[in-house]
Amino acid sequence: MEKKQVNSGMEYWKKIIILLCSGWVTIWIYRSALSPVFPQINESLGGNISDAALGSISSFYFLGYVIMQIPAGYLVDKIGKKRVLIPGFILFALAALLISQAANISMIYVGSFLAGIGCGSFYGSAYSLTSQNIPADKRSFSTAIVNSGSAVGSGFGLILSSFIVVQMKMPWQTMMYISAALTVCMLIAFALIIRSNKDDVAFIEREEAKAKAAVSTEESKPTISPAKLFAPKMLFTYVLYFATCYAYYMTVTWLPNFLGTERGFEGVAIGFSASLVAFASIPGALFFSRLADKYMNKKIQFIVVLELLAAAMLLITVQATNQVFLLIALILYGFLGKLAVEPIIISWLGENAPKVGVGTTLGVFNFFGMMSSVIAPSLTGKISDMTGSKEMGFYISVVLLVVGTVLFLLSNMKQAKKA
Repeated sequence: MEKKQVNSGMEYWKKIIILLCSGWVTIWIYRSALSPVFPQINESLGGNISDAALGSISSFYFLGYVIMQIPAGYLVDKIGKKRVLIPGFILFALAALLISQAANISMIYVGSFLAGIGCGSFYGSAYSLTSQNIPADKRSFSTAIVNSGSAVGSGFGLILSSFIVVQMKMPWQTMMYISAALTVCMLIAFALIIRSNKDDVAFIEREEAKAKAAVSTEESKPTISPAKLFAPKMLFTYVLYFATCYAYYMTVTWLPNFLGTERGFEGVAIGFSASLVAFASIPGALFFSRLADKYMNKKIQFIVVLELLAAAMLLITVQATNQVFLLIALILYGFLGKLAVEPIIISWLGENAPKVGVGTTLGVFNFFGMMSSVIAPSLTGKISDMTGSKEMGFYISVVLLVVGTVLFLLSNMKQAKKA
């Protein structure tokens, strides 16, 4: 018995957690690396580029990322995770190198768009792997560990970019070389660790066999129908995720500016205060996902309560005139917000989505969520231009969170009552 344990090594699902967390770290190091060095990018390209044009670098990335969500989810179901992830990350690495060689802003836009398409291969593959390989009683907590890679990567990207480029005066392209090198490391890890497509096919066949034993043959077809994909409880889960992501991406994009221009924060205090959301999200995600795994039949209640509390914290943030109260609200928003509730939503979705269409469902789910990353920053900017304040952007986020949560609860009322 002891010899068998020694030879067996780490369980596959544990390797998946480490691999996917590292994948998010790599993606978010790239995502957060360019915004701190916009002045250096501007200078290297002639010094006459507007802030709006620089901000569009992120918009092009997220546009590519959003466009790729549904196709990538469909391909995951059809050809397997490995065959989707590896080409996607090859494109990601090439895009980072293309940006590093850019002679004009248009070339950076093209590279950002391609990077978004490449990174778009990750989401459906990653959460199909978690849904199919991680034990149900550990799924929410494990997903929280995977998601924490985004917070870690975001922090590292900001710190590395500021230190290497701003403080050490190295070329801004250095961060793109680092991103490309990390992406190559992830490609090697994907090739070595992720099982072949045969295992995906075997999983689908097992799920089909279970479905045939319980329901009619029509319901067990390996393709997911639009009726199932957009059933009310699925549709309102997508709406809820859109609202959740809208609030998050609006906050991470405009919070530093809001604190500096409308709430009297200065210098280092702006960056430190804005980073509290990311840092507080890690313990929040781990704590609440562990509770959700312990009380598996209460996931709907966890989701509803966390979303409403997050909305309340955003409301306090925008209304607080005292900086201490504002910082407390920001910390609690990070602790209760997107990164805390997202693992529970994904876990719930994996349990309720048709098993033969998990990748497609996750692709549609993330498509709705990431649409907010394209809309929220620009809409809030336009509101600020018209009103001279970003407060209305926060209020819109609060309203969306409350409406999305209520719709999600109503569509799952029977399931919540049974729990």
